[in-house]
Amino acid sequence: MALKMLVNLQEEVTCPICLELFTEPLSLGCGHTFCQTCITDNKEADTSPGGESSCPVCGIRYSPGNLWLNQHVAKIVGRLREVKLSPEEGQKKDLCVQHEEELLLFCKEDKKVICRLCEQSQKHHGHHIFLTEEAVKECQEMLQAALKRLRKEQQEAEKLEADIREERTSWKHQTQTERQRIQTEFNRLRSILDGEEQRELQKLEEEGQKTLDKLAAAEAELAQQSRLLKELVSDLERRSEWSAVELLQDMSGIMKWSEIWTLKKPKTVSKKLKRTFRAPDLSEMLHVFRELTHVQCYWGKKIYWVFKSLDVAKPVCHRL
Repeated sequence: MALKMLVNLQEEVTCPICLELFTEPLSLGCGHTFCQTCITDNKEADTSPGGESSCPVCGIRYSPGNLWLNQHVAKIVGRLREVKLSPEEGQKKDLCVQHEEELLLFCKEDKKVICRLCEQSQKHHGHHIFLTEEAVKECQEMLQAALKRLRKEQQEAEKLEADIREERTSWKHQTQTERQRIQTEFNRLRSILDGEEQRELQKLEEEGQKTLDKLAAAEAELAQQSRLLKELVSDLERRSEWSAVELLQDMSGIMKWSEIWTLKKPKTVSKKLKRTFRAPDLSEMLHVFRELTHVQCYWGKKIYWVFKSLDVAKPVCHRL
């Protein structure tokens, strides 16, 4: 109630020409009051041949010499300036900081909520002015479109993150399976192929680890993007509950992140190993190896008896 009375009082001490609080208020005989500068510099007032001018409000003739300083109005203006609302208080109460008028209009060019006195000022002359109810509808539509797009991006990010986790599990399974198969093969041939087994395992480990490192980095990046998107969505959802005035005042900030945000998708990696170990058919190799051993032993025995008959050092049959 007190605020309303304060606003009404301000309207009474506002200059009809500049629409600001009176500065050195001068009153005419008709009872209307103006700022000293406004009434003395008034170029639109009719001036009669006798030097008289007409009141900008009612048109009654007056002589410039009959203007008198209205001390009563000047004191009211002074007191009003002392209790004038701060910018923070004005914004909280949805009142114009400059005029303490209710913010009912929206300037499309300046993207600001204004009052009726602001609309009449030169600053907003020729601008497209809308009621806040009309402007907030468009703003809400833009906000909902931004939320829809970001929620879709969030869902896609979460799906990609889940796919990456699944790929990591698959890669771990493939690596483990291949490791077991390689170990089984090499256990049969450990005596002669131990070195080859270790080299193959090293290659497999390097390839698997390199791919897993890429997938881990991609998962971490997507997790970070998911968190950022979740925070951005939460922020926009919170803003959607603001009042029309607060929403319109921060419209530029609302659209900034939603327009520039683009989901960074991870680079795809092969879902299969580049190479898998193929154990050669060693049965023939082992057969040849055994035959060679038998031949060596056979001829070793023959040579042994020959040398024995000659009474020389006997050769040794080396069983491999």
